[in-house]
Amino acid sequence: MSPAADSAPRDADDTLILLFLCCHPVLSPDLRIALTLRSVGGLTTGEIARAFFVPEPTMGQRISRAKRRIRDSGVPFRPPAPDERAERVAAVLHVLYLIFTEGYASTAGPSLFRPDLSAEAIRLARIVHRLLPGDGEAAGLLALMLLTDARRPARTAPDGALVPLAEQDRGLWRAGDIAEGLELVAATLPHGPAGPYQVQAAIAALHDEAASAEETDWPQIAALYEVLLRMSDNPMAALNHAVAVAMARGPAAGLALLEELAPDRRISGHHRLHAVRAHLLEMSGDAAGARESYLAAAARTHSVPEQRYLNARAARLAP
Repeated sequence: MSPAADSAPRDADDTLILLFLCCHPVLSPDLRIALTLRSVGGLTTGEIARAFFVPEPTMGQRISRAKRRIRDSGVPFRPPAPDERAERVAAVLHVLYLIFTEGYASTAGPSLFRPDLSAEAIRLARIVHRLLPGDGEAAGLLALMLLTDARRPARTAPDGALVPLAEQDRGLWRAGDIAEGLELVAATLPHGPAGPYQVQAAIAALHDEAASAEETDWPQIAALYEVLLRMSDNPMAALNHAVAVAMARGPAAGLALLEELAPDRRISGHHRLHAVRAHLLEMSGDAAGARESYLAAAARTHSVPEQRYLNARAARLAP
């Protein structure tokens, strides 16, 4: 189970101010993450270093540099001014999202996920939601984390091999986290314009509500990704949109969207673009093209379980 919500700490205001400070614009994203995990999360420097596969002295230097930049900037320990608040809340949520993403789908190393990181991100997201109860995006981010992390028990086989979403045993998904996530979505979506985390939570809810992969409401998921893309030019959202369109309208429609996305340098070298292309080519019956793309994806990922999965898919398609 993910961490349960606990009572509001006595120093709740200080906790929120500390989060704002750790995610201050004077810091680069990697320094914000490191300082948040150390100063608010309470993780040791060694734990953070292991989570991001860097030597402990390197992580120690990052944390020291972050503290020095905060000190040298002269930022006071107080809540941000009203005209800064929305931007600063967004920065905090983005850092928590990055921590969760690295925990749920580790970008490198022998394990597919780092449950310690995803659990810490959920714990911190609970705090932020509790301290900002009227913020729909804080609620949306917590819902997104819960609805996504609920699937983690089914994401790997007993030998640690990756199990794709369509093949997962949904009976292993954590029903309590799904119920809590769905309640958050239902409570926030009807009240005012939804932000990106709320839309992503709604997409996750559609996946979790489907009794089987075949019953997934792919047309609605595709429509929600279109809403998300109107909010921001996010290449990963565009890639997920191509998948949803392929599942709703057939692989040719998805492959056409991938062709439009291929020139985007932000994602052109990413292993997921090649993995999606491989999957859609396999769906369309192009075994040779799919095998080539699976191998290209395997060569670009630093995650050992993903490499094994992609190479195994390619081997199945060998002539």
